Amino acid sequence: MAKEQPKNPKAPPRSAVRMAFDRQRPLTRRAAFLSLIIGLLLLLPAWFMFEVYGRVLNSQNTETLAWLVVMMAGGFVVLELLEYVRGRILYQAGLNIEGSLRERIFDLTFRASLAKTPGGTSQAMTDLKTIREFTASPAFTAMLDLPAAGLMLVVMFVISPWLGALTLLGALIQGAIAWSTERKTMPTLGQAIQANAQTQVFSNGALRNAQVIEAMGMMSNVYQRWAQRHRKFLAAQTEASDVAGLNGVAAKLIQTMQGSMLLGAGCWLALHNNLLGGAGMAMTASIIGARALAPMAQLITQWRLWVNVRDARTRVDTLLAMYPERTQPLSLPAPKGALTIEALTAGPPGPNSPTILRGVSAAVAPGEILGVLGASASGKTTLARALVGVWPPTSGTVRLDGADVFLWAKEELGVHVGYLPQGIELFDGTIAENIARFGDIDPQKVRAAAQQVGLDKLVEALPAGYDTRIGEEGARLSGGQRQRLGLARALYGDPQLLVLDEPNASLDAEGDRMLTDLLVRLKARKATVVVITHRTTLLPVLDRLLVLAEGRAAMYGSRDEVLSAMKEAAQRRRQPAAGAAGALAADPRTPIGFAGGAAR
Repeated sequence: MAKEQPKNPKAPPRSAVRMAFDRQRPLTRRAAFLSLIIGLLLLLPAWFMFEVYGRVLNSQNTETLAWLVVMMAGGFVVLELLEYVRGRILYQAGLNIEGSLRERIFDLTFRASLAKTPGGTSQAMTDLKTIREFTASPAFTAMLDLPAAGLMLVVMFVISPWLGALTLLGALIQGAIAWSTERKTMPTLGQAIQANAQTQVFSNGALRNAQVIEAMGMMSNVYQRWAQRHRKFLAAQTEASDVAGLNGVAAKLIQTMQGSMLLGAGCWLALHNNLLGGAGMAMTASIIGARALAPMAQLITQWRLWVNVRDARTRVDTLLAMYPERTQPLSLPAPKGALTIEALTAGPPGPNSPTILRGVSAAVAPGEILGVLGASASGKTTLARALVGVWPPTSGTVRLDGADVFLWAKEELGVHVGYLPQGIELFDGTIAENIARFGDIDPQKVRAAAQQVGLDKLVEALPAGYDTRIGEEGARLSGGQRQRLGLARALYGDPQLLVLDEPNASLDAEGDRMLTDLLVRLKARKATVVVITHRTTLLPVLDRLLVLAEGRAAMYGSRDEVLSAMKEAAQRRRQPAAGAAGALAADPRTPIGFAGGAAR
């Protein structure tokens, strides 16, 4: 089974949105049929006027007038009911389109975010909402009204070829206005969309760093940068809106003038006995001709919505084409914990991404703890992400009990994996919900996980206990508390494989002792643990060490062998024995210093 790799974003995307629309053709055909009937019923005022001026006024028959009024009222009731039914049909079509793409778009949003590619935000879900709402919008119904408008144009030619030609001329002028709107607004709207995206990214980053901005008085500078981007967006949007607005006014003007022009032309034809039905038909023709141009005027007025939905569709199709549907993942029994890393080369997923790890190999047996050491930017976090299947290998494999972890069904593997990322990622919810990974909460397991990391006493002191909400990203907790909560989440359900990236970064001396005791208990229950750390306090409980340097395995072996090799390398370079062993003897809290050496 081939590993999933993003496609080239420049490749022509397969229009999955169009396919989703095509699956709703039975509903759209039904709505189009209703639109045709609605278009005919919209001729009721013209018919009523013709009958009143032609039949009632000539016959002076009030009974005829009464029946015409009753028929007119009944026709309007039917018209409103049909418009309601059409709206419900189109709304259901929009829901069906969204439903067919929602789960995949939601999944791809996270996959694109992991790959740091466009679409890795909530934009894709917003685009899907735009597409859903478009099906029930006036712009879409105006498109469905075009066949009825064409029928009215035919009626105009039947009434009089001259009136039909005049109506057709108005339609052609509106078509030219639509083309002009497209030609003149597309470049500026594209610039506006790009500027708005840059503004949104900048403002989101500013919000995430609100504490830094406030503490160091950066608000004015940040605002100036934001305002500069926002002004570019407003300028481009204003230019596009001005053009579209003027063209929309021109389209409405043509539609409004058309009625009067047709009435005048009809009267002239009637005066020369060239109009079937006389002067009364002239008034009817003016109404029919204006109705024939109404859908086109509505389309031009709603042009911005058409552009928005077209851009949304393009973005969604591009995202779907870059990340095709996942192949069926492997379904395997619960792992025992034999972890092997085979010539692993990896980096961020996505095209043109750099390679960070190169040819790293290691193995950890159940009940063993592998410590991963290395300077900053040596590839430790990349290794952690590859071990839990977040980032796919470029080459090589990470295997758990012989199976590729990246191809393993995440819903099945996830319950057996505990992962603590370097940046503790918590969610707005209760303590219990975060520990239980937002699944079904087992109170016993939640308390057990909290007790293992020393979080139980803190939680019990809170008024709401485990039901206490922690705020967005755990804003109501201290750094050490977030670290313990992240550890508790990783331990929930006693997973067999644990990957802990800097688990003691925010812990004090008591927290370090807690973590050391925890690792001892994990070894006792035969869990497989990978710990990435800079501190020496965890060295006594580690079984194996992997030292990374510039993305490669500089040293790998048993703890004592690697520490001895590091000490010898430091001595050969005439440095104090301040490697791992020396640092441990001098001060167990100091970070480990790394010396180069041949790989073992």
